[in-house]
Amino acid sequence: GKWHMGVNCKSRRDHCHHPLNHGFDYFYGMPFTLLNECQGTDDPELAKSLQDTYWLYTQMITLAVFTLVIGKLANFFPVKWKIIICLAICGLLHFLSWFSSYGFTKYWNCILMRNHDITEQPMNLNKTTSNMLKEAVTFIKRNKHRPFLLFVSLLHVHTPLTTTEKFHGRSRHGLYGDNVEEMDWMVGRLLDVIDKESLKNNTFIYFASDHGGFLEAHRRNSQLGGWNGIYKGGKGMGGWEGGIRVPGILKWPGVLPAGTVIDEPTSLMDIYPTVVYLAGGAVPQDRVIDGRTLLPLLRGTVRHSGHEFMFHYCGVFLHAVRWHQKDSGTVWKAHYTTPVFQPEASGACFRRGICPCFGDGVTHHDPPLLFNLSQDPSEANPLSADTEPLFETVMRRIRKAVEEHRKTLTPVPQQLSPYNNIWKPWLQPCCGMFPFCWCHEENNKA
Repeated sequence: GKWHMGVNCKSRRDHCHHPLNHGFDYFYGMPFTLLNECQGTDDPELAKSLQDTYWLYTQMITLAVFTLVIGKLANFFPVKWKIIICLAICGLLHFLSWFSSYGFTKYWNCILMRNHDITEQPMNLNKTTSNMLKEAVTFIKRNKHRPFLLFVSLLHVHTPLTTTEKFHGRSRHGLYGDNVEEMDWMVGRLLDVIDKESLKNNTFIYFASDHGGFLEAHRRNSQLGGWNGIYKGGKGMGGWEGGIRVPGILKWPGVLPAGTVIDEPTSLMDIYPTVVYLAGGAVPQDRVIDGRTLLPLLRGTVRHSGHEFMFHYCGVFLHAVRWHQKDSGTVWKAHYTTPVFQPEASGACFRRGICPCFGDGVTHHDPPLLFNLSQDPSEANPLSADTEPLFETVMRRIRKAVEEHRKTLTPVPQQLSPYNNIWKPWLQPCCGMFPFCWCHEENNKA
């Protein structure tokens, strides 16, 4: 499925970020992410505001060149042709540099790979659902006689909500609902295969989402990004519940009691130590592992999650801290930084397209906004020293936890820097002679 971690570091074939370089034995899917551009819509998603800025600069440079040429020809002002030509070349290079990054997104970013080989460039979204499902089913059948880990990162439910014709109009909730229905069907197919291959009773299954609904995702008057109920905020927001509170659904017949509901905060980082435990291994002891094995909680041998504190980041910035107070069971959350919603009471950043992590699009709080999630899960009523007798005690404990947490962090190069996010031709995966990167596995076989 969707890897979204990139491929190369220094050359087109070093594959340093590839799944096969990070513990996986087999890979089929997108090395990048799914964008509106992959479907060829008129609503570009990748750095839309940045593209608008680049286009404005391009127009300004073009206008300046035309003005100088007309002024030169009409003898309005003396200017050397050399200066005009240099400015025109600079303008052309500026246009090519950003347009190659964003104008050919469908061909550069929307690709499918099997292991190190590109199978589709650009990918055919009409067949992606069946391709992903076929690969996952084949993987299960191929490995059914030995222990295996299958990680399926579905392209559903994600804009542009690519849905096959069979599921169009299935739901009462528009295209988003149709996409959820198709995802549900895909999961059902995988569970059927596990059942038919007699793997049901010795297979641990965990289904979850990586974030809440993408509230800002719209196409004309239709909302494409889901709904977060009573919870404030959504995708890309470091702290608000709507962006991070998602359910997890687990299944392991004969081991986990059916119908059990556990209302405890856990993390997707818990998957790693849980899988290691199930495989009979041991997590590394030479570093701090943030995840906790889920098995004691799922089996009922402990009442509470192993997470007393959880640290909610937006990019590299700590936006909020959650404290699950063990003695009272109260869940507190302190927000150090929150996004500036546009419009103010909307609960999302509609004018920006997605909320930023820093800069003029966020508000820093001193003292932090404190909420009692046990009584106020929608984070509607921030507490203060005047309204909450435990305010200072809670904030003091959270501050101490943040200090201890920061001691465990190892500085690394900024992966989300502008330089790391601009297109680099020498790193571009390409299945043909660059820049003519077009291929489809079925056509090649034919």
